[in-house]
Amino acid sequence: MTGKDIVLITGANQGIGFEAVKALIASSVSYHVLLCGRSLERAKEAVESLQSAYPDSDSTIEALQVDITDDDSISNLFSQVQSSYGKIDVLINNAGASFDHEVAAGNLTIREAWNKAYDVNVSGTQVMTHTFMPLLIKSSNPRLLFVTSGLSSLSRASDPDSPRYTVPPAGWPKPPGPSFIAYRSSKTALNMLMLDWARILKNDGVKVWCISPGFLATNLGENREMLKKLGAGEPSIGGEFIRDVVQGKQDEHVGKVVSSFGDGLQPW
Repeated sequence: MTGKDIVLITGANQGIGFEAVKALIASSVSYHVLLCGRSLERAKEAVESLQSAYPDSDSTIEALQVDITDDDSISNLFSQVQSSYGKIDVLINNAGASFDHEVAAGNLTIREAWNKAYDVNVSGTQVMTHTFMPLLIKSSNPRLLFVTSGLSSLSRASDPDSPRYTVPPAGWPKPPGPSFIAYRSSKTALNMLMLDWARILKNDGVKVWCISPGFLATNLGENREMLKKLGAGEPSIGGEFIRDVVQGKQDEHVGKVVSSFGDGLQPW
């Protein structure tokens, strides 16, 4: 046992996950962060980078491997964490993926892209959460975070005044557009998953949220530089917001989709 709160975060060797680990170890609170990635080598490289950048941090970081689309991988990680620590205090389901661009490029069929999006963003996240719940509820202050998307909002998707609500001309085929529909649908499903966990864990003292980090320049299925040109912010914004939720700054919004933009709440 480390004596520090143990934070497990998936998909953390790059992007928003990496920035969340950075924000946590740079804070004045001490954590033991389990930085998980599909590649153990890349997870270790991320840990080395953070340790070099923050040599005086009281927090510690450990690289672990998990592929949330692989049940055996999740089970192996559970066995490691259970054996080493016996509990976790925070589970951040950050791992996610978008495959819509692969359909446009001709690399995947529509069915393949949708199945892959749901496998990572919904099914894999559900298995990961279910598997680790026995360790999370052992914490004295358990927190469960799901990283969703601003594109998951049904209210915004149905709002004619939203910049995402564009109507193509009549006829077929329709011109390609930035709909990201498989990704968006899977993240909307993730919001429902969060609501169910909030219900299930209501009497266990687990605080549950979806995190909407905002329009940020990550490598999630697109060119990062192109996203910057479109006005995307730095991934560090999302990382710092996740840290704030871990540290209690959104406790009044448990069971909601909390956002780093606007009034702090994303409409359903």
